[in-house]
Amino acid sequence: MKKKQDILSKPLTLKKINIININNTDTKLNKIPKPNWIKIQIPIETDRINHIKKSLRQNNLHSVCEEAQCPNLSECFNNGTTTFMILGSICTRNCPFCAVQHGKPRLVNTDEPSKLSHAILDMKINYVVITSVVRDDLYDGGAQHFVNCIKSIRKKNNVQIEILVPDFRGRINLILKIFNQGLPDIFNHNIENVPRMYKTIRPGANYKRSLLLLESFKKQYSHIPTKSGLMLGLGETYLEIIQVMKDLYSSGVELLTIGQYLQPSINHLPVKRYISPSEFDDIKNEALSIGFSNAFCGPFVRSSYHASLQSCASVNKL
Repeated sequence: MKKKQDILSKPLTLKKINIININNTDTKLNKIPKPNWIKIQIPIETDRINHIKKSLRQNNLHSVCEEAQCPNLSECFNNGTTTFMILGSICTRNCPFCAVQHGKPRLVNTDEPSKLSHAILDMKINYVVITSVVRDDLYDGGAQHFVNCIKSIRKKNNVQIEILVPDFRGRINLILKIFNQGLPDIFNHNIENVPRMYKTIRPGANYKRSLLLLESFKKQYSHIPTKSGLMLGLGETYLEIIQVMKDLYSSGVELLTIGQYLQPSINHLPVKRYISPSEFDDIKNEALSIGFSNAFCGPFVRSSYHASLQSCASVNKL
């Protein structure tokens, strides 16, 4: 692996980003028209999709694929994969980019870990991604519930487990102690965007706090790969993107996902620009030159999109 100080001092080869003309808007919804590369294929076969949805309903479980209106839902469900969302479906924060419902959450369902384990067995999957709504109403932010889910899954299933966690309000020492009871195979926390945009897109979050969470977990559990992700198209600049990647790498992050922000509804933040596939390729090359084990970058890339492939790519390079 390249020396970190050499990588961080490497001059950048900046490429011009093709910005879709903001004046060319759809007057009905006042949106930038979607370019031709933002197209989702409708699946012909839906049996697998229906089976996963049925299993989720029967076990009273939620998927972030549905709650966050992920564009990859049909593809992932058809491949027999899903990202489970624990701790309910109501988030205590109201991020204006996110489609997940916000408000006052219900009590934690203590049966959820066992139901989650049963659903994974029923779906016959070997790589599991677990995320959650933000639960600022809980002192530990839901960390113990994450661990309970991990332990329950491992009792019945021989699977790899990736967790995508919130920032836990910065209670890092407590969180590290709790996760020592049951560790995941991949630890993921999304940085989401550049620090200049945080007040707009991530109220209640803190850029440095998120970096510290990733760095602290890596220092405590150095054998576990760490991962983070960004969504682009909200007004960030190319230089800001590069700086965030450097910050993540300096914090011990090995895996990176970068995708296009897509506006869930007219009530959410609008897309400021669409990044072309070739520009995503350029960003990926920059990420690899910085030193990441792997970087998945593209219009429809999300944190858990083809997560098992991301994990395999990471293991092969470590």
